[in-house]
Amino acid sequence: MSAPLLDPRITERRNPRTVDIDLASPLGIVDLISAEDREVADAVASQREHIARAIEVIENAFRAGGRLFYVGAGTSGRLGVLDASECPPTFGTPPGMVIGIIAGGDHALRNPIEGAEDDPSAGAAMMDHHLVEPQDVVVGIAASGTTPYVRGALERARARGATTGLIACSPPPENMRAAADIAIVPIVGPEVLTGSTRLKAGTATKMVCNMLTTGAMVRIGKSYGNLMVDLRATNVKLQDRAERMVCEVTGITREEARALLAAAEGRVKRALVMQLLGVGKEAADAQLEAAGGVIRRVVPHAPPPVIGA
Repeated sequence: MSAPLLDPRITERRNPRTVDIDLASPLGIVDLISAEDREVADAVASQREHIARAIEVIENAFRAGGRLFYVGAGTSGRLGVLDASECPPTFGTPPGMVIGIIAGGDHALRNPIEGAEDDPSAGAAMMDHHLVEPQDVVVGIAASGTTPYVRGALERARARGATTGLIACSPPPENMRAAADIAIVPIVGPEVLTGSTRLKAGTATKMVCNMLTTGAMVRIGKSYGNLMVDLRATNVKLQDRAERMVCEVTGITREEARALLAAAEGRVKRALVMQLLGVGKEAADAQLEAAGGVIRRVVPHAPPPVIGA
């Protein structure tokens, strides 16, 4: 009897530490998964220089009017769409600035369309559909490092002049690596359940996506210290946060903050500059534009210290 073939993809290998998970108690299952998850942060940290390079490239793209695309299938695609969809409320970005593309279209967000990942021409077609340009950045997400849909998208994006990146949790083959200008490959090891990349690989992918968009947005001035000064106050919670932020930074009352935000058309960053510099919204906008959107280069002091620190 021939020996079983060893899949070269680490994400498809069996984990020797969890072979008895089917006999474990609920607490035992939690402990097994928790022990595996502890490895994820270190795996992501091992890619710190590649992630930083990607942040720099994405920042430059945003400043040039370009876009960030995430492209993936299955869990990888959903994670890209998730990160993209969080950017408008968190950073006040237009919906077309960060775009998540999943194989099979939006229907695949809630319904498995597993065969969609096998078509590289479909991935390429989406790059044409979105008119990807040289100032754009396209990041493919493929936990296994082999997804044909993602490879097709990266190859076409590159042909159109865009900068390309790849997030994978297994060393990608040469044809995939060749399609990516920047490869971010946190090796988290075999999953708790063999091949279930929504687990450690999914967690690592989410962490990397968090770093890419948060890092790039901070670099283009979407924060003041660690305050999210470009959030969109689209619900009661965010409206309250915006008002509290203005109060904390400027020292004015809640009622004054509410009036100031109204005068600033709900834009926290604009409101802060108006209050701290004693100028109108047009002058505030002009100063921010001259400073590349970075409020720290406009106002005369740092954010207030953290209370209780």
